[in-house]
Amino acid sequence: MYIVFLIIYKDVFLYNFIMNNKLNIGFDAKRVFLNKSGLGNYSRDLITALNKYYPNNNYYLFTTKKTDLYNFNDNKIILPPNNTNKSLWRAKKIPSYFNNYNITVYHGLSNELPLTIKEYNVKKIVTIHDLIFLRYPQWYKYFDRKIYDRKFRMAANKADKIIAISEQTKNDIVNFYNINPDKITVVYQTCNDNFKTLFSVDKIKELKQKFNLPNNYLLYVGTIEPRKNLLTILKSLIFGNIDFPLVVVGKKTKYIDTIKKYIDSNNLKNKVIFVENISTPDLAKLYQGADIFIYPSIFEGFGIPIIEALYSKTPVITSKEGCFSEAGGKSSIYINPNNYEELAEKINLLLNNSELRKDMSETGFKYVKKFNDKNLAEKIIQVYHS
Repeated sequence: MYIVFLIIYKDVFLYNFIMNNKLNIGFDAKRVFLNKSGLGNYSRDLITALNKYYPNNNYYLFTTKKTDLYNFNDNKIILPPNNTNKSLWRAKKIPSYFNNYNITVYHGLSNELPLTIKEYNVKKIVTIHDLIFLRYPQWYKYFDRKIYDRKFRMAANKADKIIAISEQTKNDIVNFYNINPDKITVVYQTCNDNFKTLFSVDKIKELKQKFNLPNNYLLYVGTIEPRKNLLTILKSLIFGNIDFPLVVVGKKTKYIDTIKKYIDSNNLKNKVIFVENISTPDLAKLYQGADIFIYPSIFEGFGIPIIEALYSKTPVITSKEGCFSEAGGKSSIYINPNNYEELAEKINLLLNNSELRKDMSETGFKYVKKFNDKNLAEKIIQVYHS
């Protein structure tokens, strides 16, 4: 009884302490305004959640450019002076503004901190999303790898606290950069509210008509690059004799040439549908209209498309090991991402078993609710106050 009382008292005390102790928090907000996906989504979702649940704090967004990607209080968006070298301003000059706004905590949202931040009396937080460039250097240009490594390593060492977006990323930070694990807190991401909105059958039907899509389809969402492994899905369609269209959404890279060549040589033109220039609300409807979401990525920092699919009540097939089970939970199906035969087997299993699909949909939806705005905001605020 006394233990329970102490736990409740501690939680109430912590809540009151957080709500009554206002912080002035600065963010590296470049990705907020300049990146439409990935790091941009993470940054926007995090700031939105903090502003919603902890409005007593002051949040200042330091960015090299303001765009219409995010609507925020103009008085709290800090831009470089005209005719300033924007890259240099972001790398070195941002800390010189801290005294003007009484910044007590500075959070680098995308793997970086300013080079000069050690000279200023603020608490330094950095979110590190992944170290894929160290695990799979073959997918990155030599100079890009060197730049990323220098920036990430410096930020990890200078930070008072590191936020990792998964246990997998935390382990990589410890192993590659020899960082004390006590310095690292895992805080899972959420996803855009559009994916948490369940649309009507009529709205999904309108979406299919808009993009000239069939009633039933498999779905892949992700950059079209070797790491995301779209080719394995195409091979599985051939091997498994799967007479089901695949809808593909994602930014194209040079890898698209490999994909198109395979499509042409295997008569898949009428089975693979590329959807481009799709809005976030329409993408959410696209997820909800899919029979199965397939994500056989080789490696990720977390895997936001997985939780987007689970929120959409769409069954997920994704990769074994790495971070994927953290995002997908027990309800998703896991395969070797390089084994198209295994993938074909699992796709056919689901297509031929509506009860299994329904069970995965319901169980996955229950699981994914832990990746919500409130949990994200609470955990981030606790890191700041720690």
